[in-house]
Amino acid sequence: MAGVSIIMGSSSDKEQGEKIKALLDEFGVENEIRILSAHRNPKELDKYVESCNAEVFIAIAGLSAALPGYLAARTTKPVIGVPREVKLGGLDALLSIVQMPRGVPVACVSIDGTDNAALLAVEILALKDSELERKLLEYRGRWSAMH
Repeated sequence: MAGVSIIMGSSSDKEQGEKIKALLDEFGVENEIRILSAHRNPKELDKYVESCNAEVFIAIAGLSAALPGYLAARTTKPVIGVPREVKLGGLDALLSIVQMPRGVPVACVSIDGTDNAALLAVEILALKDSELERKLLEYRGRWSAMH
């Protein structure tokens, strides 16, 4: 599968994952959703990352929010972290994602920023796909006209 892999650390993140999937589907971007925790099933997560053909990973995580960094340490593909508002207003998750060490970057969107995570993935893919870039520009035009 090419496109985007949406990984959640817990089934409690399913609603956010479905929002990302819906927007990627709107753009016609291949995607899949997996629930794999860096803490609860790291070996299964490692196998998945190793075999996954996705070009971009989106990792949704709350609390310690280790999932995005864990993924970034295991792949050279772009990883987008979506911090969840679970405790402390989501600040704990946000800081965990943005404070990655040098050499292991993770792009981070706002707390519960599902739309921006999907759109950033589309932007990355659009670098090699002019039709996707056209759809993105059209989407932005519609969105700005509504707001």
